[in-house]
Amino acid sequence: MEKDQKIKVGISVGDINGIGIEVILKTFEDKRMLDFCTPVLFASLKVISFHKNNLKSEVRVQEIHSLEKVIDGKVNLLSITNDEVKVELGTPTKVSGVFALQSLEAATLALKEGKVDLLVTAPISKDNIQSETFKFAGHTEFLEEKLEGESLMILMTDTLRMGLITGHVPVAKVSETITKELIISKVNTMYTTLVQDFRIDKPKIAVLGLNPHCGDNGVIGNEDDELVRPTLREIRDTGKLVYGPYAADGFFGSGNYQGFDGVLAMYHDQGLVAFKTLAFGNGVNFTAGLSEVRTSPDHGTAFEIAGQNKADASSFKEALFSGLKIVKIREAYKTLVKDSLKVRKKY
Repeated sequence: MEKDQKIKVGISVGDINGIGIEVILKTFEDKRMLDFCTPVLFASLKVISFHKNNLKSEVRVQEIHSLEKVIDGKVNLLSITNDEVKVELGTPTKVSGVFALQSLEAATLALKEGKVDLLVTAPISKDNIQSETFKFAGHTEFLEEKLEGESLMILMTDTLRMGLITGHVPVAKVSETITKELIISKVNTMYTTLVQDFRIDKPKIAVLGLNPHCGDNGVIGNEDDELVRPTLREIRDTGKLVYGPYAADGFFGSGNYQGFDGVLAMYHDQGLVAFKTLAFGNGVNFTAGLSEVRTSPDHGTAFEIAGQNKADASSFKEALFSGLKIVKIREAYKTLVKDSLKVRKKY
């Protein structure tokens, strides 16, 4: 990406029977959005036109036939199929799952090849997208396989960054999944992303306990005393400011989370129930730890309101703006590190 060039944003449109395309169109109803970036939708003109007609949207979409033909100041659309695609608003279908996967694969490839600078994903149905080429629990796991690095799912707002030590893992398997190596890996990824993607020099990280009341000295489980505490102590000995484990039930209600730059929950609902209670509709899902930047809104497909012009685009807009900001900060960080290495080599 050239210094003064607008950031190209690849947008996968998610399940076409959900609210994904609606929130995308609503986001770009404000033409000022094109001052900040150049969007590229990976979809088909007929599908986008269907949604535009249903919503009576006046957003102008420019069809292009290659990513070399992207036009600044326009909402670009790169067709991923010439097939007739049936839209059935409110109902997840095999067709909508196939289309969602085609959109995601095309946008991810463009990101990997450097033809777009940022990926913003609209929601998928984790059920109907499953296929021979997609056997993942969600976007995060798919992207970890396609890109370089070790992923960390972070839900974030301006005041809270919630990471997950285990992501889309059944509750029955959480305890056996958590190891010393996994905790160290996720803490290190959180630390790195806070430094390079958020400009925080000495990040302070909180880790939640696995068991209620962190086990109450072994009465409700031994994992926190025998695994989590010693591991966090070992990490602290390297100079990282990591604290815990904290009992999850009181950590958020007391406002304790506000004293940290990042929080790591042990499992999905432990972190996300609290996060979505505090920030639903304004949060952003950021896939940290990978070679490229991907963000998404903090909500799902919302089939129950699809096509009714009720979807709130706030979270999608936040995902777009957050992604743009992270791309810029990361580029600046890389330049800073590169310049620093040059200076060191001279001496």
